[in-house]
Amino acid sequence: MLFLKLFRESFLFANDALRQNKLRTFLSLLGVTIGIFTIISVFSAVDTLRNNLQKSVNKLGSNSIYVEKWQWGGGQDYPWWKFLQRPEVKVREFLELQKRSQTAQAISYEISIDNRVVKYKSHTVSGASIDASSQDHDKTWNFDFQEGRYFTGLESRAGSPVTVIGYDIAQNLFPDGGALGKELKIMGRNVTVIGVFKKEGDDILGISNDKEILLPLNFAKNVIDVQSANYHPQIVVRGKSGLADVEVESELRGLMRSLRRLGPNQDDNFALNKTSIISNRLDVVFGVLHTVGLIIGLFSILVGGFGIANIMFVSVKERTNIIGIQKSLGAKSYFILLQFLIEAIILCLMGGVIGLGMVYGATALVKAMVDIQVVLDVKNIIIGIGTSVTIGVISGIIPAYFASRLDPVEAIRSN
Repeated sequence: MLFLKLFRESFLFANDALRQNKLRTFLSLLGVTIGIFTIISVFSAVDTLRNNLQKSVNKLGSNSIYVEKWQWGGGQDYPWWKFLQRPEVKVREFLELQKRSQTAQAISYEISIDNRVVKYKSHTVSGASIDASSQDHDKTWNFDFQEGRYFTGLESRAGSPVTVIGYDIAQNLFPDGGALGKELKIMGRNVTVIGVFKKEGDDILGISNDKEILLPLNFAKNVIDVQSANYHPQIVVRGKSGLADVEVESELRGLMRSLRRLGPNQDDNFALNKTSIISNRLDVVFGVLHTVGLIIGLFSILVGGFGIANIMFVSVKERTNIIGIQKSLGAKSYFILLQFLIEAIILCLMGGVIGLGMVYGATALVKAMVDIQVVLDVKNIIIGIGTSVTIGVISGIIPAYFASRLDPVEAIRSN
């Protein structure tokens, strides 16, 4: 009850300070407000970017390994010219991995031809990606169908002129619907549409099936050199469920070194890429961004803290007479100290709440303007409010201490 009474009295004093000195209080709270807004906004922006990037990375498959010429992200201790001298992955290696691997659930050989223009009668789509893959592509990648189906084993082995197209391509080439059964001319050959991928939408890394045209690998082999570096060949291996990535990676490394006849002292001339490489790099980058945002916000709050401390010193000066009367009536020093300390905390919390309200407003504005899922984590809100309380304690403790040490006689006699 004593604490509730103390809290109520402190709140009334803080409210009175706000009403009597609106401009002064507003300017002092502004620093805290901007600081809290900065901290929560930066943390939310970083979390939003991290979340959307991670969604893109997850499309690659958390338990898939990509056998390629180039390592994702390169490497500080590996000169680029050594990567350049590496051979591309071959179809022969893909077939041997299929025979020998004991840890793989599925293995596919894939190529990609980017930024192509596709036409059907008077309709055109630019920026399409023409991909060709072996039969297990549906097991090494995650995707769903809007309509239609995937290649059959017979179609894949025979290199049948069939294709599965992305949602955006289907919408632009066939605005009236009915994409299934229609013929497109791809790489100079007529191919029949047998399926349409479900819409995935754009993402930050550009990993989407919406503008993809997928062909059987054996069909593409009749038209182009599928082992050419121009088409970015890769072998995708998805490990069996229950097996750790390390086990699959270890077996793959051994098999590839054996196929390429590398000696014990020779470096790998291939890369085994997996999503954890990207995720680890993202953690480092976003950790730095979190720190930078925290430092910027703390500087703003520090300025606000000085403003709150100034208000509290002025408040102590203005209420010296009241403090003397309270002490002469038996008020303890800790009562006076807590009274002013709680007042400082309330003022800082007001600034924090205003800053939080600004963040919610900015979040709603971003969602209305851009089709993106904004992450406003409870943890960041707790950090913002907790920081407000901390600044309130720091900026209010010294004025509150001075108030608690006032001599009641001298305080009453002051003007």
